[in-house]
Amino acid sequence: MRLCVIGAGYVGLVTATCFAEMGNQVMCVERDPFRLARLAKGQAPLYEPGLESMLQDQVAAGRLGFTASLAEGIDRADVIFIAVGTPSGEDGSADLSHVLEVAEELGAGLKRPCLVVDKSTVPVGTAERVADRIHSGLAARGLGFRVEVASNPEFLKEGSAIEDFMRPDRVVIGCESPEAAECLRRLYAPFLRNHDRLLVMGLRAAEFTKYAANAFLATKISFMNEMAGICARLEVDIEEVRRGVGSDKRIGTHFIYAGCGYGGSCFPKDVRALIRTAEQEGIEPGILRAVEARNALQKTLLYQSVREHFNGFLKGRVIALWGLAFKPGTDDLREAPSLVLLEALLQAGAKVRAHDPVANAGVAARFPRAVETGQLRLDDSPYEVTDGADALVLVTEWKQFRQPNFERIRGLMRMPVIFDGRNLYEPEQLVESGFVYRGVGRPQRGHCKATAA
Repeated sequence: MRLCVIGAGYVGLVTATCFAEMGNQVMCVERDPFRLARLAKGQAPLYEPGLESMLQDQVAAGRLGFTASLAEGIDRADVIFIAVGTPSGEDGSADLSHVLEVAEELGAGLKRPCLVVDKSTVPVGTAERVADRIHSGLAARGLGFRVEVASNPEFLKEGSAIEDFMRPDRVVIGCESPEAAECLRRLYAPFLRNHDRLLVMGLRAAEFTKYAANAFLATKISFMNEMAGICARLEVDIEEVRRGVGSDKRIGTHFIYAGCGYGGSCFPKDVRALIRTAEQEGIEPGILRAVEARNALQKTLLYQSVREHFNGFLKGRVIALWGLAFKPGTDDLREAPSLVLLEALLQAGAKVRAHDPVANAGVAARFPRAVETGQLRLDDSPYEVTDGADALVLVTEWKQFRQPNFERIRGLMRMPVIFDGRNLYEPEQLVESGFVYRGVGRPQRGHCKATAA
Protein backbone atom coordinates (compact mmCIF):
# COMPACT_ATOMS: atom_id res chain seq x y z
CA MET A 1 0.00 0.00 0.00
CA ARG A 2 0.94 3.67 -0.27
CA LEU A 3 1.17 5.01 3.26
CA CYS A 4 1.81 8.36 4.89
CA VAL A 5 2.91 8.61 8.51
CA ILE A 6 2.66 12.10 9.99
CA GLY A 7 5.24 12.53 12.73
CA ALA A 8 8.67 10.88 12.93
CA GLY A 9 8.81 10.64 16.69
CA TYR A 10 9.10 7.37 18.57
CA VAL A 11 5.80 5.86 17.43
CA GLY A 12 5.75 7.37 13.95
CA LEU A 13 9.28 6.40 13.01
CA VAL A 14 8.91 2.80 14.21
CA THR A 15 5.55 2.53 12.41
CA ALA A 16 6.88 3.94 9.14
CA THR A 17 10.02 1.82 9.15
CA CYS A 18 8.27 -1.46 9.98
CA PHE A 19 5.54 -0.96 7.37
CA ALA A 20 8.25 -0.23 4.77
CA GLU A 21 10.05 -3.40 5.83
CA MET A 22 6.97 -5.35 4.72
CA GLY A 23 7.06 -3.87 1.23
CA ASN A 24 4.78 -0.87 1.56
CA GLN A 25 5.67 2.51 0.07
CA VAL A 26 5.89 4.91 3.02
CA MET A 27 6.38 8.66 3.16
CA CYS A 28 6.94 10.11 6.63
CA VAL A 29 6.17 13.78 7.31
CA GLU A 30 8.37 15.47 9.90
CA ARG A 31 8.47 19.23 10.53
CA ASP A 32 11.33 19.29 13.05
CA PRO A 33 14.37 20.36 11.00
CA PHE A 34 16.83 18.61 13.33
CA ARG A 35 15.05 15.29 13.06
CA LEU A 36 14.54 15.70 9.32
CA ALA A 37 18.24 16.41 8.74
CA ARG A 38 19.27 13.28 10.64
CA LEU A 39 16.67 11.13 8.91
CA ALA A 40 17.86 12.35 5.51
CA LYS A 41 21.27 10.91 6.41
CA GLY A 42 19.75 7.60 7.50
CA GLN A 43 20.30 8.39 11.17
CA ALA A 44 17.61 7.69 13.77
CA PRO A 45 17.09 10.75 15.99
CA LEU A 46 16.32 8.47 18.94
CA TYR A 47 17.84 5.30 20.37
CA GLU A 48 15.89 2.11 19.80
CA PRO A 49 17.67 -1.24 19.26
CA GLY A 50 17.51 -2.34 15.62
CA LEU A 51 15.76 0.78 14.36
CA GLU A 52 18.58 2.62 12.64
CA SER A 53 19.83 -0.31 10.58
CA MET A 54 16.29 -1.13 9.43
CA LEU A 55 15.68 2.53 8.63
CA GLN A 56 18.82 2.71 6.49
CA ASP A 57 17.86 -0.46 4.62
CA GLN A 58 14.39 0.86 3.77
CA VAL A 59 15.65 4.28 2.70
CA ALA A 60 18.24 2.60 0.47
CA ALA A 61 15.55 0.34 -1.01
CA GLY A 62 13.43 3.39 -1.87
CA ARG A 63 10.47 2.24 0.20
CA LEU A 64 10.83 4.87 2.93
CA GLY A 65 11.15 8.61 2.43
CA PHE A 66 10.94 11.74 4.57
CA THR A 67 9.61 15.20 3.87
CA ALA A 68 8.58 18.38 5.67
CA SER A 69 5.70 18.86 3.24
CA LEU A 70 2.33 17.45 4.25
CA ALA A 71 1.09 17.89 0.67
CA GLU A 72 3.92 15.70 -0.60
CA GLY A 73 3.38 13.14 2.14
CA ILE A 74 -0.35 12.64 1.57
CA ASP A 75 -0.21 12.74 -2.23
CA ARG A 76 -1.59 9.42 -3.51
CA ALA A 77 -1.62 7.89 0.01
CA ASP A 78 -4.14 5.10 0.61
CA VAL A 79 -3.79 5.23 4.40
CA ILE A 80 -2.60 8.19 6.49
CA PHE A 81 -1.40 7.60 10.06
CA ILE A 82 -1.43 10.49 12.53
CA ALA A 83 1.45 9.86 14.95
CA VAL A 84 2.15 13.28 16.45
CA GLY A 85 2.69 13.94 20.14
CA THR A 86 -0.08 14.26 22.73
CA PRO A 87 1.78 15.64 25.77
CA SER A 88 0.12 16.34 29.11
CA GLY A 89 -1.60 19.69 29.44
CA GLU A 90 -1.40 21.78 32.60
CA ASP A 91 -4.49 20.05 33.98
CA GLY A 92 -3.18 16.56 33.14
CA SER A 93 -5.38 16.06 30.10
CA ALA A 94 -3.90 15.04 26.77
CA ASP A 95 -2.95 18.03 24.63
CA LEU A 96 -4.61 17.33 21.27
CA SER A 97 -3.50 20.55 19.57
CA HIS A 98 -1.03 18.76 17.27
CA VAL A 99 -3.53 16.05 16.32
CA LEU A 100 -6.31 18.55 15.55
CA GLU A 101 -3.91 20.80 13.64
CA VAL A 102 -3.05 17.84 11.41
CA ALA A 103 -6.77 17.13 10.93
CA GLU A 104 -7.33 20.70 9.75
CA GLU A 105 -4.40 20.46 7.35
CA LEU A 106 -5.80 17.22 5.96
CA GLY A 107 -9.17 18.88 5.43
CA ALA A 108 -7.42 21.65 3.52
CA GLY A 109 -5.15 19.38 1.50
CA LEU A 110 -6.75 16.00 0.73
CA LYS A 111 -7.68 15.53 -2.92
CA ARG A 112 -9.26 12.08 -2.85
CA PRO A 113 -10.82 9.56 -0.46
CA CYS A 114 -8.47 7.72 1.92
CA LEU A 115 -8.39 6.19 5.38
CA VAL A 116 -7.01 8.34 8.19
CA VAL A 117 -5.82 6.45 11.27
CA ASP A 118 -5.14 7.87 14.73
CA LYS A 119 -1.94 6.17 15.89
CA SER A 120 -1.29 8.71 18.64
CA THR A 121 -2.60 7.93 22.12
CA VAL A 122 -5.76 10.03 22.33
CA PRO A 123 -8.81 10.30 24.62
CA VAL A 124 -12.19 8.83 23.80
CA GLY A 125 -13.96 10.86 21.12
CA THR A 126 -10.83 12.14 19.38
CA ALA A 127 -11.42 10.21 16.16
CA GLU A 128 -14.82 11.87 15.89
CA ARG A 129 -13.24 15.31 16.36
CA VAL A 130 -10.60 14.52 13.74
CA ALA A 131 -13.28 13.42 11.30
CA ASP A 132 -15.28 16.61 11.92
CA ARG A 133 -12.24 18.81 11.24
CA ILE A 134 -11.39 16.95 8.04
CA HIS A 135 -14.93 17.01 6.68
CA SER A 136 -15.40 20.68 7.58
CA GLY A 137 -12.28 21.47 5.56
CA LEU A 138 -13.44 19.39 2.62
CA ALA A 139 -16.89 21.03 2.69
CA ALA A 140 -15.30 24.51 2.71
CA ARG A 141 -13.47 23.52 -0.48
CA GLY A 142 -16.68 22.24 -2.08
CA LEU A 143 -15.52 18.61 -2.00
CA GLY A 144 -18.09 15.97 -1.18
CA PHE A 145 -16.06 12.78 -0.79
CA ARG A 146 -15.90 11.11 2.63
CA VAL A 147 -12.78 10.30 4.58
CA GLU A 148 -13.13 7.63 7.24
CA VAL A 149 -11.15 7.95 10.46
CA ALA A 150 -10.08 4.85 12.40
CA SER A 151 -8.21 4.29 15.65
CA ASN A 152 -5.18 2.01 15.84
CA PRO A 153 -3.46 2.56 19.22
CA GLU A 154 0.13 1.43 19.58
CA PHE A 155 1.35 -0.97 22.26
CA LEU A 156 5.10 -0.58 21.80
CA LYS A 157 7.59 -0.95 24.63
CA GLU A 158 10.64 1.27 24.39
CA GLY A 159 13.69 -0.93 24.07
CA SER A 160 11.80 -3.65 22.18
CA ALA A 161 9.60 -1.60 19.85
CA ILE A 162 10.75 -3.26 16.62
CA GLU A 163 10.03 -6.71 17.99
CA ASP A 164 6.67 -5.54 19.36
CA PHE A 165 5.64 -4.12 15.98
CA MET A 166 6.91 -6.98 13.85
CA ARG A 167 5.46 -9.68 16.16
CA PRO A 168 2.56 -8.01 17.98
CA ASP A 169 0.67 -9.80 20.72
CA ARG A 170 -2.43 -7.93 19.48
CA VAL A 171 -3.46 -5.28 16.98
CA VAL A 172 -6.41 -3.16 18.04
CA ILE A 173 -8.51 -1.45 15.37
CA GLY A 174 -11.40 0.84 16.07
CA CYS A 175 -13.57 1.73 13.08
CA GLU A 176 -17.16 2.13 11.92
CA SER A 177 -17.15 0.30 8.58
CA PRO A 178 -16.22 -3.18 7.32
CA GLU A 179 -14.19 -1.56 4.52
CA ALA A 180 -11.87 0.24 6.95
CA ALA A 181 -11.46 -2.91 9.02
CA GLU A 182 -10.59 -4.93 5.93
CA CYS A 183 -8.09 -2.34 4.73
CA LEU A 184 -6.21 -2.41 8.03
CA ARG A 185 -6.52 -6.18 8.26
CA ARG A 186 -4.72 -6.50 4.90
CA LEU A 187 -2.08 -3.98 5.98
CA TYR A 188 -1.31 -5.90 9.17
CA ALA A 189 -1.65 -9.39 7.65
CA PRO A 190 2.15 -9.92 7.18
CA PHE A 191 2.68 -9.24 10.89
CA LEU A 192 0.01 -11.73 11.94
CA ARG A 193 0.73 -14.76 9.77
CA ASN A 194 1.43 -17.10 12.67
CA HIS A 195 -1.36 -15.87 14.94
CA ASP A 196 -4.39 -13.78 14.10
CA ARG A 197 -4.64 -11.42 17.02
CA LEU A 198 -6.35 -8.55 15.31
CA LEU A 199 -9.16 -7.13 17.42
CA VAL A 200 -11.78 -5.00 15.68
CA MET A 201 -14.00 -2.86 17.89
CA GLY A 202 -15.72 0.51 18.03
CA LEU A 203 -13.76 3.75 17.74
CA ARG A 204 -14.28 4.78 21.34
CA ALA A 205 -13.49 1.32 22.69
CA ALA A 206 -10.16 1.28 20.80
CA GLU A 207 -9.22 4.73 22.10
CA PHE A 208 -10.04 3.74 25.67
CA THR A 209 -8.28 0.37 25.43
CA LYS A 210 -4.84 2.00 25.24
CA TYR A 211 -5.44 4.10 28.35
CA ALA A 212 -6.95 1.22 30.29
CA ALA A 213 -4.03 -1.10 29.44
CA ASN A 214 -1.36 1.39 30.51
CA ALA A 215 -3.25 2.38 33.65
CA PHE A 216 -3.59 -1.27 34.66
CA LEU A 217 0.12 -1.95 34.18
CA ALA A 218 0.99 1.19 36.14
CA THR A 219 -1.36 -0.01 38.88
CA LYS A 220 0.44 -3.37 39.11
CA ILE A 221 3.77 -1.59 39.51
CA SER A 222 2.49 0.83 42.15
CA PHE A 223 0.76 -1.97 44.05
CA MET A 224 3.97 -3.96 44.34
CA ASN A 225 5.91 -0.85 45.31
CA GLU A 226 3.43 -0.25 48.12
CA MET A 227 3.78 -3.87 49.22
CA ALA A 228 7.56 -3.35 49.19
CA GLY A 229 7.20 -0.46 51.61
CA ILE A 230 5.28 -2.67 54.02
CA CYS A 231 7.78 -5.52 53.56
CA ALA A 232 10.64 -3.22 54.49
CA ARG A 233 9.04 -2.48 57.87
CA LEU A 234 8.27 -6.14 58.54
CA GLU A 235 11.74 -7.45 57.61
CA VAL A 236 10.19 -9.39 54.70
CA ASP A 237 11.97 -9.72 51.35
CA ILE A 238 9.65 -8.43 48.59
CA GLU A 239 11.50 -10.58 46.06
CA GLU A 240 10.35 -13.74 47.81
CA VAL A 241 6.84 -12.33 47.95
CA ARG A 242 7.00 -11.45 44.24
CA ARG A 243 7.87 -15.02 43.31
CA GLY A 244 5.04 -16.32 45.45
CA VAL A 245 2.51 -13.89 44.02
CA GLY A 246 3.70 -14.25 40.43
CA SER A 247 3.28 -18.01 40.49
CA ASP A 248 -0.48 -17.43 40.57
CA LYS A 249 -1.53 -17.67 36.92
CA ARG A 250 -4.33 -15.19 37.52
CA ILE A 251 -1.73 -12.57 38.42
CA GLY A 252 1.34 -13.51 36.36
CA THR A 253 4.95 -12.42 36.58
CA HIS A 254 4.89 -9.27 34.46
CA PHE A 255 5.04 -5.77 36.00
CA ILE A 256 5.22 -6.96 39.61
CA TYR A 257 8.84 -6.01 40.26
CA ALA A 258 9.33 -3.51 43.06
CA GLY A 259 11.66 -0.65 42.23
CA CYS A 260 12.22 3.09 42.25
CA GLY A 261 9.15 4.01 40.21
CA TYR A 262 8.03 4.04 36.60
CA GLY A 263 8.67 6.80 34.06
CA GLY A 264 8.70 7.26 30.31
CA SER A 265 6.36 8.84 27.81
CA CYS A 266 3.33 6.61 28.37
CA PHE A 267 2.44 5.51 31.89
CA PRO A 268 2.68 8.89 33.69
CA LYS A 269 0.98 10.80 30.88
CA ASP A 270 -1.76 8.26 30.28
CA VAL A 271 -2.62 7.85 33.96
CA ARG A 272 -2.93 11.64 34.30
CA ALA A 273 -5.06 11.85 31.16
CA LEU A 274 -7.39 9.10 32.39
CA ILE A 275 -7.74 10.85 35.75
CA ARG A 276 -8.72 14.03 33.92
CA THR A 277 -11.20 12.16 31.72
CA ALA A 278 -12.86 10.66 34.79
CA GLU A 279 -13.05 14.08 36.47
CA GLN A 280 -14.71 15.57 33.40
CA GLU A 281 -17.36 12.86 33.62
CA GLY A 282 -17.96 13.50 37.32
CA ILE A 283 -16.25 10.30 38.47
CA GLU A 284 -13.71 10.20 41.29
CA PRO A 285 -10.75 8.07 40.06
CA GLY A 286 -9.53 7.00 43.48
CA ILE A 287 -7.44 4.06 42.29
CA LEU A 288 -5.74 6.08 39.57
CA ARG A 289 -4.93 8.91 41.99
CA ALA A 290 -3.40 6.38 44.38
CA VAL A 291 -1.29 4.91 41.56
CA GLU A 292 0.05 8.34 40.64
CA ALA A 293 0.72 9.31 44.26
CA ARG A 294 2.48 6.02 45.01
CA ASN A 295 4.73 6.43 41.99
CA ALA A 296 5.65 10.01 42.89
CA LEU A 297 6.59 8.82 46.38
CA GLN A 298 8.54 5.86 45.00
CA LYS A 299 10.77 8.14 42.94
CA THR A 300 12.02 9.77 46.15
CA LEU A 301 12.82 6.43 47.80
CA LEU A 302 16.43 6.07 46.65
CA TYR A 303 17.37 9.55 47.78
CA GLN A 304 15.76 9.00 51.17
CA SER A 305 17.65 5.72 51.55
CA VAL A 306 20.98 7.33 50.68
CA ARG A 307 20.30 10.29 52.96
CA GLU A 308 19.32 8.03 55.85
CA HIS A 309 22.43 5.90 55.42
CA PHE A 310 24.64 8.94 55.73
CA ASN A 311 22.65 10.43 58.63
CA GLY A 312 21.51 13.35 56.49
CA PHE A 313 25.04 14.55 55.67
CA LEU A 314 25.56 14.34 51.91
CA LYS A 315 27.58 17.46 51.19
CA GLY A 316 30.84 16.41 49.58
CA ARG A 317 29.86 12.75 49.37
CA VAL A 318 30.62 11.06 46.07
CA ILE A 319 27.61 9.12 44.85
CA ALA A 320 27.91 6.89 41.78
CA LEU A 321 24.82 6.23 39.65
CA TRP A 322 24.36 3.37 37.21
CA GLY A 323 21.60 4.00 34.71
CA LEU A 324 19.82 7.24 33.85
CA ALA A 325 17.23 6.41 31.16
CA PHE A 326 13.79 5.56 32.52
CA LYS A 327 14.26 1.94 31.41
CA PRO A 328 16.88 -0.19 29.63
CA GLY A 329 17.07 -0.12 25.83
CA THR A 330 16.26 3.57 25.37
CA ASP A 331 17.78 7.01 25.82
CA ASP A 332 14.40 8.40 26.93
CA LEU A 333 14.59 10.50 30.10
CA ARG A 334 10.97 11.58 30.25
CA GLU A 335 9.70 11.21 33.83
CA ALA A 336 12.80 9.13 34.66
CA PRO A 337 13.32 8.33 38.38
CA SER A 338 17.00 9.19 37.91
CA LEU A 339 16.14 12.86 37.41
CA VAL A 340 14.38 13.05 40.78
CA LEU A 341 17.37 11.40 42.46
CA LEU A 342 19.90 13.58 40.65
CA GLU A 343 18.10 16.80 41.52
CA ALA A 344 17.93 15.87 45.20
CA LEU A 345 21.57 14.75 45.42
CA LEU A 346 22.84 17.89 43.72
CA GLN A 347 20.74 20.15 45.95
CA ALA A 348 22.12 18.32 49.00
CA GLY A 349 25.66 19.12 47.87
CA ALA A 350 26.69 15.61 46.86
CA LYS A 351 29.10 15.01 44.01
CA VAL A 352 27.50 12.72 41.46
CA ARG A 353 29.36 10.45 39.06
CA ALA A 354 26.96 8.78 36.61
CA HIS A 355 27.00 6.37 33.70
CA ASP A 356 24.33 5.28 31.25
CA PRO A 357 25.06 3.41 28.00
CA VAL A 358 23.07 5.89 25.87
CA ALA A 359 21.52 8.65 28.02
CA ASN A 360 24.58 10.54 29.28
CA ALA A 361 24.22 13.34 26.72
CA GLY A 362 20.57 13.90 27.58
CA VAL A 363 21.35 14.28 31.28
CA ALA A 364 24.25 16.63 30.54
CA ALA A 365 21.84 18.84 28.61
CA ARG A 366 19.42 18.93 31.56
CA PHE A 367 22.04 19.76 34.19
CA PRO A 368 24.55 22.00 32.37
CA ARG A 369 25.50 24.04 35.45
CA ALA A 370 26.30 20.96 37.54
CA VAL A 371 28.41 19.55 34.69
CA GLU A 372 30.21 22.87 34.27
CA THR A 373 31.12 23.10 37.96
CA GLY A 374 32.14 19.45 38.13
CA GLN A 375 29.48 18.54 40.68
CA LEU A 376 28.05 16.16 38.07
CA ARG A 377 30.38 14.04 35.98
CA LEU A 378 29.15 11.67 33.27
CA ASP A 379 31.58 8.89 32.39
CA ASP A 380 31.70 6.30 29.62
CA SER A 381 32.69 3.48 31.96
CA PRO A 382 30.53 2.04 34.76
CA TYR A 383 33.65 1.24 36.73
CA GLU A 384 35.12 4.72 36.36
CA VAL A 385 32.21 6.30 38.22
CA THR A 386 32.75 4.03 41.24
CA ASP A 387 36.35 5.17 41.76
CA GLY A 388 36.41 6.86 45.18
CA ALA A 389 32.63 6.67 45.56
CA ASP A 390 30.94 6.60 48.95
CA ALA A 391 27.96 4.72 47.51
CA LEU A 392 26.78 3.13 44.27
CA VAL A 393 23.12 3.46 43.28
CA LEU A 394 21.62 1.24 40.58
CA VAL A 395 18.76 3.16 38.96
CA THR A 396 18.24 1.52 35.55
CA GLU A 397 18.70 -2.23 35.11
CA TRP A 398 20.72 -2.34 31.89
CA LYS A 399 21.98 -5.84 31.03
CA GLN A 400 25.61 -4.81 31.39
CA PHE A 401 24.98 -4.03 35.06
CA ARG A 402 23.65 -7.49 35.89
CA GLN A 403 26.93 -9.30 36.50
CA PRO A 404 29.66 -6.71 37.10
CA ASN A 405 33.03 -7.41 38.66
CA PHE A 406 32.12 -6.75 42.27
CA GLU A 407 35.66 -7.44 43.46
CA ARG A 408 36.91 -4.66 41.19
CA ILE A 409 34.16 -2.31 42.35
CA ARG A 410 34.91 -3.08 46.00
CA GLY A 411 38.52 -2.09 45.43
CA LEU A 412 37.57 1.18 43.73
CA MET A 413 34.96 2.46 46.16
CA ARG A 414 35.80 4.43 49.26
CA MET A 415 32.80 2.90 51.04
CA PRO A 416 31.32 -0.39 49.78
CA VAL A 417 27.63 0.49 49.85
CA ILE A 418 25.17 -0.45 47.08
CA PHE A 419 21.62 0.87 46.81
CA ASP A 420 19.81 -1.47 44.44
CA GLY A 421 16.87 0.50 42.99
CA ARG A 422 15.71 -2.45 40.87
CA ASN A 423 16.46 -5.42 43.18
CA LEU A 424 18.80 -6.74 40.54
CA TYR A 425 21.38 -8.31 42.83
CA GLU A 426 21.48 -11.15 45.33
CA PRO A 427 22.09 -9.59 48.77
CA GLU A 428 24.03 -12.57 50.11
CA GLN A 429 26.49 -12.42 47.22
CA LEU A 430 27.19 -8.75 47.84
CA VAL A 431 27.58 -9.18 51.58
CA GLU A 432 30.08 -12.00 50.96
CA SER A 433 31.96 -9.59 48.68
CA GLY A 434 32.17 -7.06 51.50
CA PHE A 435 29.32 -4.71 50.59
CA VAL A 436 26.46 -3.20 52.51
CA TYR A 437 23.32 -3.90 50.49
CA ARG A 438 20.10 -1.91 50.49
CA GLY A 439 17.32 -2.85 48.07
CA VAL A 440 13.67 -1.90 47.65
CA GLY A 441 11.44 -3.69 50.14
CA ARG A 442 14.28 -5.94 51.26
CA PRO A 443 16.00 -6.13 54.67
CA GLN A 444 19.34 -4.33 54.78
CA ARG A 445 22.30 -6.70 54.59
CA GLY A 446 25.81 -6.02 55.84
CA HIS A 447 27.07 -3.27 58.16
CA CYS A 448 29.43 -0.37 57.87
CA LYS A 449 29.79 2.99 59.54
CA ALA A 450 29.42 6.18 57.54
CA THR A 451 32.62 8.17 57.90
CA ALA A 452 32.93 11.94 57.56
CA ALA A 453 32.96 13.14 53.98
